[in-house]
Amino acid sequence: MEQAYGAGKAGGTFDPITFFQQPQAILRIVSWIFSIVIFGCIANEGYVNRPDEVEEHCIFNRNQNACNYAVGMGALAFLCCAAFMALDVYFPQISSVKDRKKAVLADIGISAFWSFVWFVGFCFLANQWQVAKPEDNPLKAGGDAARAAITFAFFSIFTWAGQAFLAFQRFKLGASSSLFSQDYIDPSQDPAGAPAAATEYTEYNADMEANYDGSGGYQNQDY
Repeated sequence: MEQAYGAGKAGGTFDPITFFQQPQAILRIVSWIFSIVIFGCIANEGYVNRPDEVEEHCIFNRNQNACNYAVGMGALAFLCCAAFMALDVYFPQISSVKDRKKAVLADIGISAFWSFVWFVGFCFLANQWQVAKPEDNPLKAGGDAARAAITFAFFSIFTWAGQAFLAFQRFKLGASSSLFSQDYIDPSQDPAGAPAAATEYTEYNADMEANYDGSGGYQNQDY
């Protein structure tokens, strides 16, 4: 079957079962869940205080930047996953090969960027958790949440890298048939490809025959 960047010709029906069985969709869902876990853990249990204090501080060595990084990147990654899931659903309906190529290139770049973001986040959070002082959290509150955020930040490196790899595979696949030239546009969506309007029918009348001079080659014969 002719395909362009991993999808067939535009106009096909959407099959949710087949869609969610694709490795790319699975990785997006997993990354989406990981971002929720990271965001939720830090937002709910990432701030603690000493028994003699009222103000709460970030559990990662009281470094507010660490908590802000985890919460902010978790929320943005959640939105980015949702956006790419919507793009994956719409992708087979894109009729222009050039537009498909742009979407795949964007997928490669953004997925690779998020893999790097989570690598930096994992190193940052792990370092701040390692140097955190026990006296700042004598009750050891929120320890499980902090470790969960670090763990899922580590896993997110590979889920986003996997998405970038799959997008790169789709980019290498390109247009597998001459039917999908770089300028191909689905005829059903191309105004220039619409059939020409039918010519207007001229009603026959007797004056036409009376005014005909026979110059076309045919003449009536008298018997």
